[in-house]
Amino acid sequence: MRADNSAIPPASIAVAEPDGTSRTTSAIMSKATAATTAAAGGSGSRTAPGSSAGRSGTVLAGLGVVAFSLTFPATAWGLESFGPWSLVALRSVLAALIAGSALLAARVPPPERRHWAGLAVVGGGVVVGFPLLTTLALQTSTTSHAAVVVGLLPLTTAVLGSLRTGERPSRTFWTAALAGAAVVIGFTVQQSGGALAPGDLYLFGALLVCAAGYTEGGRLARLMPGWHVIGWALVLCLPLAVAGSLVALPLEPVHLNAHGVLGLVWVAAGSTFLGLYVWYRGMAAIGVARASQLQLAQPLLTLVWSFLLLGEEMSAAAPVAAVAVLVCIAATQRAGRGAAGVSRRVRS
Repeated sequence: MRADNSAIPPASIAVAEPDGTSRTTSAIMSKATAATTAAAGGSGSRTAPGSSAGRSGTVLAGLGVVAFSLTFPATAWGLESFGPWSLVALRSVLAALIAGSALLAARVPPPERRHWAGLAVVGGGVVVGFPLLTTLALQTSTTSHAAVVVGLLPLTTAVLGSLRTGERPSRTFWTAALAGAAVVIGFTVQQSGGALAPGDLYLFGALLVCAAGYTEGGRLARLMPGWHVIGWALVLCLPLAVAGSLVALPLEPVHLNAHGVLGLVWVAAGSTFLGLYVWYRGMAAIGVARASQLQLAQPLLTLVWSFLLLGEEMSAAAPVAAVAVLVCIAATQRAGRGAAGVSRRVRS
């Protein structure tokens, strides 16, 4: 059990200083712990949401959401040139090469053995599982319909994060999260005509594996820099991605065009590497549950990109849904700040 999660304050022993003042051992240990964490370059514990670091975490997580919102349209472009298995394999290979080059350039040592299992969950969820399942789904579903999986993802990630990391959001947070999920799901189902698509099983599977990858990545990002988390997860998946490319490329036709190449580059460099880098940094700063609710905006952003880039229709209800989602996001962020304040007072 971690000491900073305990409601019992540590014992304090006065220590005399040469100038006649005194300090407590708890204060000395707190300063020493902070110095050690900074020297190690780790993320440490979650920052206070109302602090400048907490606001920076929210901005970083928000940038991750913007990057993720382009994933479905970029995947649709990529499918113009590649088959689904080839696209996912090449996406992982390219992203792993970018990540591996960055890790080598920075001379980052391999993670400790105890972190490899968590990195495998991240790789299986966000590097392999989610891209593969959503790409298979987009063969029969529009990007507007596929956005329903993102409508459920924030709530699923918050639930798994609470179970895995021990975060305990308030009832207000859960009420706002459920309301936001209901708004997004209702809107996206209305956009798709209310009918289930053949690829919905793929989408629901993608929802579960992605939420697991987000949760584990957010936990690991408190122990190491966020880009190390996604970087090593990508490197771990590189042998599987190379093998998949060698098998899929001869079997699936390749028709290169500008859309296909741009789509591949974005899902590899933008969504998989850069997007997850800022996303995990944000999650480490403000917590898995609170960061996850920023993704309530992702389906609406995806619909905007689908309208602009793919020419898909967007209903007149979109602005109303957007306002409702923004209200729910604001409520979850406010509830998260209040819960963090209570937690800090209990520990002090």
